[in-house]
Amino acid sequence: MAPLLRDHVFPALRREARPLGRVTVFTGSAKGDSAVFAAKVAKLAGAFAAAGIGLVYGGGKVGLMGVLADSAIAAGGEVLGVMPQALVDGEIAHDGLTRLDVVPDMHVRKLRMAELGDAFVALPGGAGTLEELFEAWTWQQLGIHTKPVALYDIDGYWQPLLRALDTMTERGFLSEHFRSTLIVRDDPDDLLTALTEWTPPAAKWSRQTATVSPTPI
Repeated sequence: MAPLLRDHVFPALRREARPLGRVTVFTGSAKGDSAVFAAKVAKLAGAFAAAGIGLVYGGGKVGLMGVLADSAIAAGGEVLGVMPQALVDGEIAHDGLTRLDVVPDMHVRKLRMAELGDAFVALPGGAGTLEELFEAWTWQQLGIHTKPVALYDIDGYWQPLLRALDTMTERGFLSEHFRSTLIVRDDPDDLLTALTEWTPPAAKWSRQTATVSPTPI
């Protein structure tokens, strides 16, 4: 393991549960095939702003990323963006954010977004959103951080993924213990409540599990 990750990044992420100051959000650079996606994302952004919770996201101005940022800003919320220099050069960065952190590459971007947020929420998106979601959730399972991870399930978008996770559990590749740690909600207020009340599980390789057979991720 690289010394930077081992000695500085992972210890910084591995903090006890705390009140939500900011939530890191993963979502798509497209708007999808229905106006309901943008409407529900705007509603969530407004709920976060009303609760005094800042947003951390990828920094884009397009797709649901742009809807999220614009809606939170309009509601008076704090919005922090994190974007690699190459994408800023491609002129897709949002220019009206509370702050935009420009970083050298995607790896640094993900670490910075993880550091800034007290929870992770995935909205509808594509392959990039899935990649970010599963990294954050896996890090939680390994005890690298102790932050909740959630899906905001707009119009049943995440149901096929949830069925796949159930299959993983049934076939012995994902423990029921960790399957149950993933928060799934379709209402902003319910989501905020679940994030606030969430309790970190024991890490997969913690002392509590060291005397039993390894639990499948």
